[in-house]
Amino acid sequence: MHRIVSLLPSATEIVCALGYRDELVGRSHECDFPPGVEKLPALTEPKFGVEGTSAEIDERVRAIVKDALSVYRVDAARLRELAPDVIVTQSQCEVCAVSQSDVEAAVAEWLGAKPGIVSLAPYALADVFDDMVRVADRLGDRRRGEEVVASLRSRIDAIAERASRAERRPSFACIEWIDPLMSAGNWMPETVELAGGRNLFGRAGEHSPWMKMDALVAADPDVILVSPCGFPIERSRRELPALSADPRWNNLRAVREGKVFLADGNQYFNRPGPRIVESLEILAEILHPELFGFGHEGSGWVRL
Repeated sequence: MHRIVSLLPSATEIVCALGYRDELVGRSHECDFPPGVEKLPALTEPKFGVEGTSAEIDERVRAIVKDALSVYRVDAARLRELAPDVIVTQSQCEVCAVSQSDVEAAVAEWLGAKPGIVSLAPYALADVFDDMVRVADRLGDRRRGEEVVASLRSRIDAIAERASRAERRPSFACIEWIDPLMSAGNWMPETVELAGGRNLFGRAGEHSPWMKMDALVAADPDVILVSPCGFPIERSRRELPALSADPRWNNLRAVREGKVFLADGNQYFNRPGPRIVESLEILAEILHPELFGFGHEGSGWVRL
């Protein structure tokens, strides 16, 4: 039996998908899936206020990062009390979640045996699956990791094959932050292509880039998805005036034709774990409703 602490929502989902739910002893403040994990002790908290507008949150985070400080706080004392033998964290984004350096600092003064740290780095889609296998390997069951990945890849392949039959590939823009504007990078461009779309902004395997409204207007995408990092649908809806206040917004083709959608970025697109497949299903439903109907509308995404 292991004593596992996961400090990343997607890592918690990976651990559970691998069959180690009962061996989790701690989590991050954001870990809330599968249902029930929120009862575990939360070992992290942000150093900035998470309420307010996109612009206000961005300003707070920039102020912290400018001073070369960590964005999150780890409860080192509670972590030590839980005595984990495995801690899963990430090194991909200092802003999105507790980083490897945060965890290393928290356990630096431990005496005796220190926990093994598994640091995830999901930049591209293949990295997401490699991370799953690495976690399984560290927990002593690499074969289980390979089996889970094979099952997920099979589902992805089936969607991609059906999407390839579509008569056209709509041009697509995914907005990952509203104010200031940011488009989706990392694994998202690949996911869009698999779902039968033509991704316009962000490059696979690279961090999500900032963008300007001028660029969005110039590209004039067929479909726009608004899926801010960490935001559920209703919070994203409240943020929309930051976009619609620009007079050019209503002239965009996607806006005129009713092809703007809101999605739950918190639960799906910003979590590089097993539910990356559900994220693909959502994109497929949005891009090609004539081919797909997985039932995510209303919960995972809505029409604007």
